[in-house]
Amino acid sequence: MNIILYFSDQQRYDTVNETVTPEICAMTDESIFFDNAFTCQPVCGPARACIQTGVYATQNNCYINGISMDKDDDNALAKVLNRNGYNTSYIGKWHLASNTAAGATPKLNVQKSAVPQELRGGYNDYWLAADCLEFTSDVHGGYMFDNDNNKVEFKGVRSDCINDFAIDYIDKYDKESPFFLMISQLEPHHQNTANTFQCAEGDEKQFEGADYPEDLVGLKGDYKSEYARYLACCKRLDKNFADVIQKVKDKGIWDDTVIIYTSDHGCHFKTRNFEYKRSAHHASTHLPFVMTGGGLAKLNSAQKYIGKRFGGFISLLDLTATILDISGAEIPKEYQSKSILPMLENDKGREHIFIQISESQLGRAIITDRYTYSVKKPLSLGVEKATSKLYREDLLYDNIADPAQHKNLVRNRKYKKIKQELKSILLDDIQKIENVKAKII
Repeated sequence: MNIILYFSDQQRYDTVNETVTPEICAMTDESIFFDNAFTCQPVCGPARACIQTGVYATQNNCYINGISMDKDDDNALAKVLNRNGYNTSYIGKWHLASNTAAGATPKLNVQKSAVPQELRGGYNDYWLAADCLEFTSDVHGGYMFDNDNNKVEFKGVRSDCINDFAIDYIDKYDKESPFFLMISQLEPHHQNTANTFQCAEGDEKQFEGADYPEDLVGLKGDYKSEYARYLACCKRLDKNFADVIQKVKDKGIWDDTVIIYTSDHGCHFKTRNFEYKRSAHHASTHLPFVMTGGGLAKLNSAQKYIGKRFGGFISLLDLTATILDISGAEIPKEYQSKSILPMLENDKGREHIFIQISESQLGRAIITDRYTYSVKKPLSLGVEKATSKLYREDLLYDNIADPAQHKNLVRNRKYKKIKQELKSILLDDIQKIENVKAKII
């Protein structure tokens, strides 16, 4: 079974709709849409590290940006697939090689240069990537590096060019072994070098005057100036994704391919803190997540959900075990990732979602069927250490009564009992996942 992971960056769950993503929405009959997929870490590098390793960011030590993924991890996703007869390939943004964080040793900065082979996570077939794609390119073009560390320049809209490389790979693939391909786009992430969201010229006009999501309305931030361009980026990705789907069909491998579309985290447009994510709010954590491909029909556990929506909780972390499960590989015992396939078979997702937060706070959060509860270490921005033994209550939202999360109930005495229940769940997660006996005040 071929597997393609199509990965966007900083894309909100609510951008998947008939206006912004008509192509994806048109795939309903042959797909499974997941309504409650959430990130495990709302920042780029750590989220990616979780996917590549199958464990939470505190366990793989990539708890902030600028920490290299362990080159000696024999159970990294690509390495397990390699051992099980797959050819593994990667195109786009990597963000897991440079060791530039404060205190990181040895220092290594390949943000604008080729990623050393030993830091590519074990991908063994086709490699065309940049560690920090936002520094080597913009919406008008740029460069990445191939298997042999050669600079490969491209001109034109970045997401289109990334897509073209992926389509070319699929078109020319002629090996008997199945392949795993991760297509890692930068869009709709803001362009760091320009401090704005960049889209193809004129694309934003179709979204000028679009209604803002309720969670943004009335809050400070830059959504009024940036939202149209952001949506334009999402819509172009929609067309790109559809083009990949069409290539798979034209290639004649549709019935032997499973394709997953998702993102690393969402975007709150500086309404909740000083930047775009790194918080427990649904705007930061709630993800688009779609599984499609003719190969779904060959997965017994997935068959009954084709053409339907799954409402159970799944974590971004669960991608790793799911991909291995689809491939038929054994899931390493050390993984904290859980395959989605048994969840579909049993009509039941995770009991709740556990989230680690860094670079704005050293925080932990859980999302249950009704509440979001978040805590953070006092006087910490979450960059100096991965874990803490002490947290202070920070956020409590009733997601049924207040889906826009405008009313923080953490100081509301009426919720004392509920907070105690949520605190107990969160502390238990911290103990089991991080092996830390913590306290919440």
